[in-house]
Amino acid sequence: MNSTAAARGAPRRVWSGIRQAVRRVLRTWRRSILFRVVGATLVLSVAVLVVVGQLVLTGVRDGLLDAKVAASLARAEAGFQSAKAQLTTEEAGQADPGQLLTQVVFDLGRQAGSTDLYDVVLMPSPATDTTTPAGRGLRITGVGVNTIPSSLVQVLSDQPDTVISRFVPLCYGELGDPCPAPSRDTDPGLAVGQQLRLAGDAGSYQLYFVFPLTEERKTVNLVRGRLILGGGAMTLLLAAIAFLVARSVVRPVRAAAKVAERLASGRLSERMTEKGEDELARLASSFNEMASALARQIRQLEDLSRLQRRFVSDVSHELRTPLTTIRMAADVLHSSRGDFAAPVARSAELMHAQVERFESMLTELLEISRFDAGAAVLDADPVDLRDVVRRVVEATEPIASEQYSSRIRLDLPEQECIAEVDSRRIERIVRNLLLNALEHGEGRDVQVRVAADETAVAIAVRDHGVGLRPGEASLAFNRFWRADPSRTRRSGGTGLGLSISREDARLHGGWLQAWGEPRAGAQFRLTVPRIEGKVLSTSPLPLEPPDRGVAAGTDPAGTPEDLQHAGRGPDV
Repeated sequence: MNSTAAARGAPRRVWSGIRQAVRRVLRTWRRSILFRVVGATLVLSVAVLVVVGQLVLTGVRDGLLDAKVAASLARAEAGFQSAKAQLTTEEAGQADPGQLLTQVVFDLGRQAGSTDLYDVVLMPSPATDTTTPAGRGLRITGVGVNTIPSSLVQVLSDQPDTVISRFVPLCYGELGDPCPAPSRDTDPGLAVGQQLRLAGDAGSYQLYFVFPLTEERKTVNLVRGRLILGGGAMTLLLAAIAFLVARSVVRPVRAAAKVAERLASGRLSERMTEKGEDELARLASSFNEMASALARQIRQLEDLSRLQRRFVSDVSHELRTPLTTIRMAADVLHSSRGDFAAPVARSAELMHAQVERFESMLTELLEISRFDAGAAVLDADPVDLRDVVRRVVEATEPIASEQYSSRIRLDLPEQECIAEVDSRRIERIVRNLLLNALEHGEGRDVQVRVAADETAVAIAVRDHGVGLRPGEASLAFNRFWRADPSRTRRSGGTGLGLSISREDARLHGGWLQAWGEPRAGAQFRLTVPRIEGKVLSTSPLPLEPPDRGVAAGTDPAGTPEDLQHAGRGPDV
């Protein structure tokens, strides 16, 4: 049983190994210019050498055969004349036909000598009596009578006065032995025949000269072997040349790629080595000039950004003192507004509201400047995020009902959702997400969900308002960005809330992501690790809400199966 399973699994392993090898070759082909150049050179070289080798081999073979055929026909013609001269004399008419024919065959054989130039075969024509020894066929040396095919015998019988030649496979053996089937190992030969008639009524015989082509075949095989060896050596030489040439071109490109990677990592002093005056040297020079220009621009932008951050931080701090005085005066006027006339009381209320907004803006600008300066610190403690969400929802419900006519629907799990977080920053994130959902929810309910798994806790805030157009999910966290600039803010936001929330999430090692569709609402998801410093891989809540296909204004709760859908990694 085990042997059968192993036998079945062997082809699968072989096929799997082949597929892996093909994938590796294709991957290397896509990633390496050097591999493509050398591979293409090898393929084209082999194709060219095969074509050229075939042409050379065909020319050599045809030249040898043409020379052999011409010499063989001339030698056979002389032999036919000699045989005719012996068979047509007066003594030949009185001699025994068998002895005469035997003498003719042996005389022609002696003319060939020991060089194996040709073999002689004498056969009766189909109409001749074959009862005599000569009638059954005569041959000289090892070639068999059956070397002559019956088709050639019949053609020569139909054309008795014509010299006919044909390439035949040589057959060796005794008289009457059958010839084996021709194969690649069978020696080729050229049979040249003519029909001869004896004096009187002694009949007619067919005389054949069989010229072996063994030497010509050996010569062709030798040439083929030399062409293969030479072609293989030439292919390897061309591949080596292509490798050296391609490497000389690819090496500067690889150097440029490495320098570009180091530049991208912040090492702005990296430059390419300039050698020579050719195109590659000009490429290195141009690359270095580009890198220098980019470094200057980056340094200028860094200096400008540093000045802007310092300016915002300094201005924010400097405005604290006068703002405190203005705030105290505004509080006094606001508390005494009942003693003022209606226009003055309204002015006191407006001034109080705008001072609060100004103070909130300064606080957020200071927080942003701390993030920019890398001075933000995380004060993490184990906290049940359900309690954090409850506190934020309770504080936000009056705003939701009074200003937006909305309800906040809370979906909390029964089990604890403990995580090591800075509760102050998490409260700020949830509050910003809730105010953003109320601002864009168009008076519809806002749903807040909390879920946890073994590694992370997630909080999702879902609204059913204007939603987000394609591409706006990544822009929602930019500073001062608004999905619809024409809309009037009712919450007095500064446009920095989501940007600060994202920085707070990053400080925790978490994610703050957004999903939205036009007129289908939006959902923002915060995911933080349970243990500080752990790396997130998944979220307990999906980024796309289960009710994404539900029209605005319907019950967004979704089915229990939807609410149990698992989350995934960062999409924004």
